[in-house]
Amino acid sequence: MDVSVKGEYALRAVFELSRRGQPEPVKIAKIAESQQIPPKFLELILAQLKQGGFLGSRRGVEGGYFLARRPDEITVGDILRQVDGSFQPSKRPFANESEDSPFPEMWARVERALSSVIDRTTFAELVERWRQKRSQAVRNWQI
Repeated sequence: MDVSVKGEYALRAVFELSRRGQPEPVKIAKIAESQQIPPKFLELILAQLKQGGFLGSRRGVEGGYFLARRPDEITVGDILRQVDGSFQPSKRPFANESEDSPFPEMWARVERALSSVIDRTTFAELVERWRQKRSQAVRNWQI
């Protein structure tokens, strides 16, 4: 599966807003810094996500972007389709196989399985798994 840089940045931005768990708007600079995304590119991505109904925004000193839906209502597939268009897995091996080949049907199953995972994985789930992983990490307390 090939995910564009734009798609990856969109996922990271929505993750950042999801993990904060606050209804208050977050400035572009904060999201960009936290997720290491170029701010100018992030502006375009956030505008596209807002247009898709995933984000809202507020202008002014206290402004920024916020989730327009709950994290458990937004899937990875939703975001990738919004920023990259229809989901197209990378070019399949054996693309030039004859009709009696067993491979095209197998690759179709692989595509369906991949789509199933990204369409079932919500940002609430990603945040929960991330928090669990971080809480299990052993800190190095060397002096």
